[in-house]
Amino acid sequence: MSVLISAGRVITPSQVFAPGWVLVEGDRIIDVQHGVPPHPPDLQLPSATVVPGFVDAHVHGGGGASFDTGDPEQAASVARAHLLHGTSTITASLVTDRPESLVRSVRELAELARDGLLAGIHLEGPWLSPQHAGAHDPGLLSEPTPRQVDELVAAAGGHLRMVTLAPELPGGLETVRRLTAAGVVAAIGHTDATYDVARAALDAGATVGTHLFNAMRGLHHREPGPVAALLEHPDAYIELIADGVHVHPAVLKLAATRKPHLTVLVTDAMAAAAAGDGDYTLGQMAVQVRDGVARLADTGAIAGSTLTMAAAVKFAVEVAGLPLEDVVRAATASPAAMLRLDRVGSLRPGFRADLVVLGPDLDVLRVLHGGRWAQ
Repeated sequence: MSVLISAGRVITPSQVFAPGWVLVEGDRIIDVQHGVPPHPPDLQLPSATVVPGFVDAHVHGGGGASFDTGDPEQAASVARAHLLHGTSTITASLVTDRPESLVRSVRELAELARDGLLAGIHLEGPWLSPQHAGAHDPGLLSEPTPRQVDELVAAAGGHLRMVTLAPELPGGLETVRRLTAAGVVAAIGHTDATYDVARAALDAGATVGTHLFNAMRGLHHREPGPVAALLEHPDAYIELIADGVHVHPAVLKLAATRKPHLTVLVTDAMAAAAAGDGDYTLGQMAVQVRDGVARLADTGAIAGSTLTMAAAVKFAVEVAGLPLEDVVRAATASPAAMLRLDRVGSLRPGFRADLVVLGPDLDVLRVLHGGRWAQ
């Protein structure tokens, strides 16, 4: 299928064309240019903004389904629910579970990654700090061992994209090195690490801060902890959840302004995203979702979000006051680069034909995925 789209604004996101046009042939982008297209477009959108398909590097579920079990039907439901809200590239995040269950889920999700449904797998646990367990079952947390690490890496068959861990745990820094050597992104999160330990983890090869500020030692003027280490590091990406629940809009803006080219918006979505309030589970934990906020039923701790990436983009622009161009980059090109994904996250010739049409109010109007319109 060939389609020529003209829009009032096209954000690539390395450039902004106002107006601009995009030419798609089959599942690839052929050309992106400023001004009037070379012949009458198939779709003319003078009041719309066209951006790349969103890339979500940290998502547990959506549409009432979850990645936790590794079930292919549930995984497809999650991907479908988020695709309708503009997310064309999605990573399956798994919460802490029993070792044998994690290995099984990783193996099953790796098959879906091989088929192209998923961009890969993100392990959030089990190597997390008990002091910052968040929505993870404290009884299942553990310290990393080389054997555990190697088993999970092998089970993923090259599709393990990222692992979040607390580097202060015994064996934590060695695990960062081991993951990095295996081509897996090591992320600092759910951690009580001091500033010095966080810096040591970054020196050892860690390159990401998982949902900055949340489930980690706080920023303090005498012990700045991992937040300062991540914000000052020249190459470290920072994840931010733009829902107004996880971080205040002022804090979101403060961090994103500090690192505009290394900020990554993530949803950390659980099953209730694009589904509604109700009672759910996240891994082994019971979760209640009320007024769009997910919390553990027994402790009230925040248990992921009910965000879609489209809602995160809108919040970051309209509430936090960040520039649209920076927000689009944080939802597309930056997560793709963070996870080392090829030919997604940008409107460039040769890249996969994933794009989102946003209305004047930044609501999603249409989604093109691999050259086909999502219905």
